[in-house]
Amino acid sequence: MLEQETQAWSIRELMKSTIDHLQRHGFGEARLTVELLLSHALHCHRIELYTHFDKPLSSQELGTFRELYKRRLAHEPVQYIVGATNFMGLQFAVDKRVFIPRPETETLVEQVMLKCNQRGEGEETSILDVGTGSGNIAVSLAKLVKKTRIVGIDRSAEALVVARMNAHTHGVTDSVAFENANFLEPLESRFSGQFDFLVSNPPYVSIQDWQDLDPEVCQFEPKHAVSDQNDGYEFYHRIGKVARQLLRKEGWVIVEVGYGQSEQVSEIFREATVTEINVVNDLQEIPRVVLGRCS
Repeated sequence: MLEQETQAWSIRELMKSTIDHLQRHGFGEARLTVELLLSHALHCHRIELYTHFDKPLSSQELGTFRELYKRRLAHEPVQYIVGATNFMGLQFAVDKRVFIPRPETETLVEQVMLKCNQRGEGEETSILDVGTGSGNIAVSLAKLVKKTRIVGIDRSAEALVVARMNAHTHGVTDSVAFENANFLEPLESRFSGQFDFLVSNPPYVSIQDWQDLDPEVCQFEPKHAVSDQNDGYEFYHRIGKVARQLLRKEGWVIVEVGYGQSEQVSEIFREATVTEINVVNDLQEIPRVVLGRCS
């Protein structure tokens, strides 16, 4: 593919050829992939690919695209290749130091927003984001919810570099702080009774299921951010155990869960005496968020 460097390629020809090539090799979202890679290579918006359909590519532009395309053929996620992804209408920097934000996690953010909006007007809301990664949850909430104070924790100091960069990009450094901390280790004295919400999209893939993930995930995304290296429920047990110590009275626990995990997570929280437990589906009607109150 693209081996003949002497061939003159227009945007139209290159897009058609590479989209067909990806589809033949079983890659999903082939058109979107090519649009993102080519617009990144040409330093233009995706719409400009179509308004300049017949523009010929220079050898340098073609070479740049070729290198990006080779990385995608090796199953590297497009988001890492272009260095960014969209979440809650905002653009976040991402690279191999962080888990790539997924659209289904927007359901989690929406549920936190709904609960925040039910609080008294003018009342500051404090939120603990466990396993913050790129900071997508914390930064989105800081942008979309008034009067919030958010602490994002992550065991990876490298991930927090990306999170702080995203907070700076979106102008929320005054309301979001990031701390290097392992949630599975004792934190109760450090954060005791400080928060109204504990939110998390924790590593919920079991060690057994890790083996069967797509190569885009298991070969490129940070393993500790995807799998708990256990049965997939380690973080939920920990959240249930310490939520009352970290939250203020009537505080809420709101977490994302994997496919088929909502009933078990609800039971874990119920045994931890979390009340008002509810399960919310994502846009694909998959049970995606479990929430409850520590009264």
